[in-house]
Amino acid sequence: MKKYALLLCTLALSAGFAWAADESDKERKEDIARHRAMAAAHEGAAKCLEAGKKDEVCEQELRTACKGLAIGKFCGMKHQH
Repeated sequence: MKKYALLLCTLALSAGFAWAADESDKERKEDIARHRAMAAAHEGAAKCLEAGKKDEVCEQELRTACKGLAIGKFCGMKHQH
């Protein structure tokens, strides 16, 4: 009986760890997707500037592309100009 109880506890613990790993993987994949979306938005901003558009126009396009992705009006990044 003790072996049976130990087996059940071990299985329950293993299942708990597997579930935690799945949640971790899901969160990691969501984080990767957010980074890719932010990178695409920044690539769009670079192309906007390369096209000769004004900084204000490109910054507005960046804000629009990044809405809901990152913190701040510069899509989570800020650098010197």
